[in-house]
Amino acid sequence: MQSHGIPRVAATTLDKSEQARNKERKQIIQYQALERDVVDRVKAKDYSDTTFQLTSQLLTQNPEYYTIWNYRRLVLQHVSARELAADEEPSEQDAAAANKAGLPPAQHEVLLLIKEDLQFLIPLLKQYPKCYWIWNHRSWLLGTATKHLPAHSAVTLWQAELGLVSKMLGLDSRNFHGWGYRREVVLAIERLSSNGDGEKGSGSGNMVESEYAYTTKMIQSNLSNFSAWHYRSQLIPRLLSSRSADTNARQEFLNAEFELITRALYTDPYDQSLWFYHQYLMATLNPANAQALPVLEPCGRVEHARYLEREIGSVREMLEGAEDCKYIYQALLEYSGRYLEVEAEGGEVALGEMRGWLRELRGIDPLREGRWRDLERKMGL
Repeated sequence: MQSHGIPRVAATTLDKSEQARNKERKQIIQYQALERDVVDRVKAKDYSDTTFQLTSQLLTQNPEYYTIWNYRRLVLQHVSARELAADEEPSEQDAAAANKAGLPPAQHEVLLLIKEDLQFLIPLLKQYPKCYWIWNHRSWLLGTATKHLPAHSAVTLWQAELGLVSKMLGLDSRNFHGWGYRREVVLAIERLSSNGDGEKGSGSGNMVESEYAYTTKMIQSNLSNFSAWHYRSQLIPRLLSSRSADTNARQEFLNAEFELITRALYTDPYDQSLWFYHQYLMATLNPANAQALPVLEPCGRVEHARYLEREIGSVREMLEGAEDCKYIYQALLEYSGRYLEVEAEGGEVALGEMRGWLRELRGIDPLREGRWRDLERKMGL
């Protein structure tokens, strides 16, 4: 019900709104006071447990405050250095726990400190999975473990971290923060496992096979996963090297990868991440492309032309039912231009057909007319 055009609002609603504003003002005042307290303490080099707990409170409210993460690391560095330099005898309980962990008491204390801080980050990571500073701080903690602890203790932490990042990617398979962090974790595990205390021989820490299998699993669960396709492309050169793949094995491998991506493209030709991977595979055939390491060794002109002919034919068939997909026309033009450079006679493609593909592109994406004009000029169409 309204009176003179003014809606009637219950007094309780106004009171609640005012209460909410007052609560927010109070929270802001408390936050600012907490921030000043932390900054003043760090300036005074007060690296006490109280300061550490105050950084926890502040970061729980605002994990994007990277300066406070730096302050937290200063406190952790101070405590770690103090523990490692301590010459006092530990209690019987602490000594027993350290002995069980296979560490000197000082290193065991550092290990506990790192584990506790890693645990503190778990709720924050669940709530803010794409916050750079949380991932960055976990990386720093594990780097500290690598620096101060024996390899067998450090690698255990890194392996647990791999399990965590696998769970995070299970919840959000396209979280590129998680994928980048996974590569860092795997690299650390490989290094520590290969060189740790002489326990394992050179190369025993190679995880390329398991990681390649992991990308397959993630791709099968979600084709539209650019990070998984990208990681796969990074693994392939190492994978073939670790397998000591000969010419036939490399050719079989490349054919299998083309079959995988072709099935994916037929499923959804409008998915740009799939075309990126197809372009990567095509780039490995081009000796002039230094950014993509070759899969086939060697890959001569005849072999290059054969693959171009096959893929042009395959992509051309994708047009049926997807005539409005610009990625198909772009791929056809790119591969055809490369084919004409390799095979001067150009038996598989004709300039007239290429002009038709370019016309379709102009109609589908008129906003990039300048780009299409430039492409027309470069390709002599």
